Amino acid sequence: MTATTSLDVALRLDVLALYADYAACLDEARMDDWPGFFTEDAHYRLVPRENHDRGLPLATVDLVGQGMLKDRVYGVTSTLFHAPYYQRHVIGPVRILGEAEGQIRCEASYLVIRTKRDQPSEVFNAGRYIDRIVRTDAGLRFREKICVFDSELISNSIIYPI
Repeated sequence: MTATTSLDVALRLDVLALYADYAACLDEARMDDWPGFFTEDAHYRLVPRENHDRGLPLATVDLVGQGMLKDRVYGVTSTLFHAPYYQRHVIGPVRILGEAEGQIRCEASYLVIRTKRDQPSEVFNAGRYIDRIVRTDAGLRFREKICVFDSELISNSIIYPI
């Protein structure tokens, strides 16, 4: 095993841990912890596949910087009223597409299952993450997370981050 291979394995494990911790944070509804997965200048977008594939700028959610992420958390936890539900994120194998200029480009398919307390579980959202990750003093963080969802229709509204 060469030094490069060792670094690749270490990087892959760190990236996988970031994705697993991200999903656990959302599944456990630790909303106050969610912005901590991002850099100060991060960009988080939730966009329909049709718009993404056509290069159209319209997104369902478009947040830039920690301030907007924290504002979203405040909105979710303090101002929005909705029937409670649980989320479960299933993230497919993460593909590390490359590393350049201090950024790691990754993609992974995701599935979000929603369970209301008195109803069966349902597929709520499915798509892929297109991410740019950077190394920080605190570990790996998302600089950009684009959640491209496959369906042109989304049931009800998106409340929690994907």
